[in-house]
Amino acid sequence: MSKPVLRREQVAGMNIHYLNYSLDYFLDAQQRLGFKSLELWCGAPHVWLDHMGYYDAKEIQKKVRDRGLQVQVLTPENCLYPYQVAAKEPEHVERSFGYFKNGIALAEELGCSMMEINSGWGYWNEDREEAWKRSADMLSRLAEVAGHHGVTLVMESLRPEESQIVTNLAQERKMLEEVASPWLKPMADLCAVSVAGETLADWFEAFGGDLKHIHFIDGNPYGHLIWGDGAHHLGQEIAVLNQYGYSGYLGQEITDGRYYDDPAAADFRNMKNFERYMNE
Repeated sequence: MSKPVLRREQVAGMNIHYLNYSLDYFLDAQQRLGFKSLELWCGAPHVWLDHMGYYDAKEIQKKVRDRGLQVQVLTPENCLYPYQVAAKEPEHVERSFGYFKNGIALAEELGCSMMEINSGWGYWNEDREEAWKRSADMLSRLAEVAGHHGVTLVMESLRPEESQIVTNLAQERKMLEEVASPWLKPMADLCAVSVAGETLADWFEAFGGDLKHIHFIDGNPYGHLIWGDGAHHLGQEIAVLNQYGYSGYLGQEITDGRYYDDPAAADFRNMKNFERYMNE
């Protein structure tokens, strides 16, 4: 069997674990460590995005391009911030819609073709079906906006402690079928996939070429860890990507607090692990 291989451009550096550092520091580190692609997390102070607007898109794009980088996926913060897809109160619904709508416009302005999203979570003390209906409605509205901007929404499943709506492959498929938009596609988060007792192969079997993006991180299965710090075997997971002909991006959504003090050192170790499989 041939050795699993990746293209360098597939590995998309992400800035969540740089939240205590400036955007410039993050971008300099990505350039220095050999990243070419980015999945840009829209958290302050790196990216100012809210329901009223967004700021400094041209300046951000210039900083990215001056370093030979490219934003491939935009990820509005949608687990910790107040905005969510399954919002209930009318004002909360419209503010959340405005937030994600502005994210779509920002993605277009930054020249990236995908924006990450999830189902939201609703309230644990309400009928799950009511939260599901609101999520489907919001996703339908946003997919229509995304189509006008030429941006594809890529939806990941969440872990059960994060949502009561879409937390596994079957629920992901059901939501996608219900919304039925060409501008809403599946993405896999390896942590959520593993917590659900599933594998990347399961997701490829279910969605094939419609699987447009992956949060490709190590874990136990929890953790969102850099490769080598969890229980997954990087070569075996890359072999799955190769088996199914996946040529999309691999977002490095590193969220464990152990990496916050020195995120660049973590990214250095992570990239060194990936470089063992790069075809260059």
